[in-house]
Amino acid sequence: MAGAARRVGAETSATRALIIAATNQLIRDEGYAAVSSRRVAARAGLKPSLVHYYFPTTDDLLVAVSRQGAEESDRMIEAALASDDPLRALWDFFIDTSRTAMALEFMALANHRPAVRAYMAEHSEEMRARQVGILRHILGDRAERLAGFDPAGLSVVLAGIGRAIVMEEGLGVRTGHAEARRIVEGWLETLAPRAGHVA
Repeated sequence: MAGAARRVGAETSATRALIIAATNQLIRDEGYAAVSSRRVAARAGLKPSLVHYYFPTTDDLLVAVSRQGAEESDRMIEAALASDDPLRALWDFFIDTSRTAMALEFMALANHRPAVRAYMAEHSEEMRARQVGILRHILGDRAERLAGFDPAGLSVVLAGIGRAIVMEEGLGVRTGHAEARRIVEGWLETLAPRAGHVA
């Protein structure tokens, strides 16, 4: 029927999960530009029409892969913020290089795919607000009083420095990284001294 909404496969489907996993691996191996329904179908051992059934457009598929990655990151951040030493655990998350390749691919992808960019921006704002709320609860006014910036600024600074280190190390650049880490670790020690240390 003209104008009828196109049917899309169930989000809980094992086939849908297989398509997302195949796309994820294709991006890791060959970059986001290699993603097409035909290439993903071949990687997953499916027919291209089945990829289209679950993901009518390439943007639909790429946003789903981005969403899955964001959900994994969210779980890691939530675990960090709930740990006994949330500031250092959050910093460890930001400088973790295990996700570097995908992070670089999705930053590049966001420059060329408005739908992916919009999703990533929305998700980042939500997660930043969550981090700021927890940091504000943990630190009170100590961040501004002792380090000169509030929890929102601290969240951006930690993420920004961590992202720079991770991306540069992905290129093989390491100059200044040890020094930057020492600066951040000094801030963290000022804000949340380890047991037995004096602030």
